[in-house]
Amino acid sequence: MASFNIVMPKLGESIQEGTITKWFVKEGDTIEEDDMLFEVATDKVDSEIPSPVDGVITKINYPEDSLVAVGEVLAVVSLDGEVDEPEAEQAETKEEATKTDDAPAKEETTDASVDDSRKLSNRFYSPLVKTIAKEENVSFDELESIEGSGVGGRVQKKDILAYLESRESSNAQPEAKKESKPAAPAIEKKVAPPVSVGAGDTVVEMDRVRKLIADHMVMSKQVSPHVTSVVEADVTDLVIWRNKNKESFQKKYGDKITFMPIFTEAVAAALAEFPMVNSSVDGDKIILKKDVNVGIAVAKPDGNLIVPVIRNAEQRNLVGLTKELNRLADAARNNKLDPSEIQGGTFTITNFGSFGNIIGTPIINQPQVAILATGIIEKKPAVLETPSGDVIAIRHKMYLSLSYDHRIVDGALGGAFLRRIADHLEQFDINRAI
Repeated sequence: MASFNIVMPKLGESIQEGTITKWFVKEGDTIEEDDMLFEVATDKVDSEIPSPVDGVITKINYPEDSLVAVGEVLAVVSLDGEVDEPEAEQAETKEEATKTDDAPAKEETTDASVDDSRKLSNRFYSPLVKTIAKEENVSFDELESIEGSGVGGRVQKKDILAYLESRESSNAQPEAKKESKPAAPAIEKKVAPPVSVGAGDTVVEMDRVRKLIADHMVMSKQVSPHVTSVVEADVTDLVIWRNKNKESFQKKYGDKITFMPIFTEAVAAALAEFPMVNSSVDGDKIILKKDVNVGIAVAKPDGNLIVPVIRNAEQRNLVGLTKELNRLADAARNNKLDPSEIQGGTFTITNFGSFGNIIGTPIINQPQVAILATGIIEKKPAVLETPSGDVIAIRHKMYLSLSYDHRIVDGALGGAFLRRIADHLEQFDINRAI
């Protein structure tokens, strides 16, 4: 029987495993190429994976909620429509299972290699866990003794890190540290006070994405000392230009133009002028990013947040920014983003104004060093200087707030960068051609 193995796809450079959140098929189902097979979730994005072939699902190896390493066989598709496996294949599978079951008894030595864990144990260890174990000299026997908090008792990153912490505190002698690069100082995790639940209260369990967002936000505040600067920008010319050209723009290019592409254009230009803000921190090193990749925070219908990235934003014109932004926002809201489209951001913009807010103090999206919040554009009375004296006029104004990592961005740099963004917006050419 000709068959095809459906494997866990690689969903990004840093992704080594994913969780199967939903199967759209079951064993015995006939499928066609591009039919959706399953949904997989990582710490970056949720993706629906289509079938690359026509055939019949003969075997599903992992149920929903399983954490599976990249490259593992998730399902088997019969290409000629036969559902039953040949006896030879069944016997081979049973023989391999028997060998796996017997392996721990035969190889029960204290110096067993973590790299051979799949041969020595029925327990699955992700590549990340095995890498940590290898770097920290955790033996196979130690790894087997760790109680896992994942599905089916699976050892997760937090489990092995907790074990290493307890092992270090129990050992009197200091460990020899590799001097590859300076390690960041350990940050003590604060324990939240207990919360009482009243009789009329409703307890809602966080979904997977909300838990990831919560952990990421707490981590960011622990890692980066946040400072926020605020400026008010007069964007009257920008508003007049958009109101005058939005219908002709859509007719000519087929896309609606909002204010966000214009904000992105101003940010990209400012980042090119202030490369220190387009950077990341690695220990005591500053990594200046070559590309200007601007992430735009998008609220999804389920209330969660995702940040698709416009790559090389400084090289795109306003039409290109508008088309890419609309495409990414639509894909984000419909859960169609490719994992690569939310990776590699060097700076983030979040639009508080879309919710009617005038100002905000956003949290930095690690490992970036700054994030811009844009407030609502409002009509306000303002004093204008004219050749015949000062006058009060109605102007369109908005607040821009920049949160930045004070380890490498000081007040002078952060303030100058933010002011430059405001200058770009205030000096927008009201006669600009579309």
